[in-house]
Formats: sequence, structure tokens, C-alpha cells
Amino acid sequence: MPFEKFDLESLDKERRKAIAKSIRTISAEELKKLGEEIFHYADDPWRETFFRFIAENAGATFHHAITSDGVNIVYCRDKDKGMWFLPGSGMGPLQSTGRQIMKDMITGAH
Repeated sequence: MPFEKFDLESLDKERRKAIAKSIRTISAEELKKLGEEIFHYADDPWRETFFRFIAENAGATFHHAITSDGVNIVYCRDKDKGMWFLPGSGMGPLQSTGRQIMKDMITGAH
């Protein structure tokens, strides 16, 4: 099922629990390794988007979480930017509600 837009606003309890349980700080190097594992082909447009996101936010702190249904979320709190991706299905920017949820999860205000 391809995602047109990942809507964190409608997160159910299972997704929230999974994000709270899995959220962690992740280094740019770990993100690059994750990108290599997920985006196998050099001509994959999602691969370019993913690696550009890392490069544009070099030196920042990243957080990574996975929802109960396998959606990966990468959030850069320093720049208040994020993205979601479902391997093999889709990818997109993290909207304002999603960024706020990630901020809350990081600070423990969930």
C-alpha cells in the first residue's frame, strides 16, 4: 500500500507506543548505513532525497523511530525538519504535526 502522505496526526495508540519505544538518537553515519541498506539502487529517487536530507543537515542531531507498521521516521530537531519512509513504498516530508509529535517524544512530553 503506497503512502501518498504519512499523517502522524491520526496515529493510533500502537503507532505512538512503537515510536516512544523505538525513538533514539542516530548518527549521520548510522543514517547513511541505513540508507545503503534500504535504497539499493543508485538511480532510486528516494535514495537521493534521503542522502540529501542528511547532507543538508550535517552536524545536526538526528532521531530515528519506527512505527508499529514499519514506517521509519527521521527527525532533525536542530533544524525542525523530518522525513518518513516506508521501505519499498514511499517517502515524504514530516508535516508540522509530525514534527511536534517527534519533539514531544524526544523531550518525554508524550
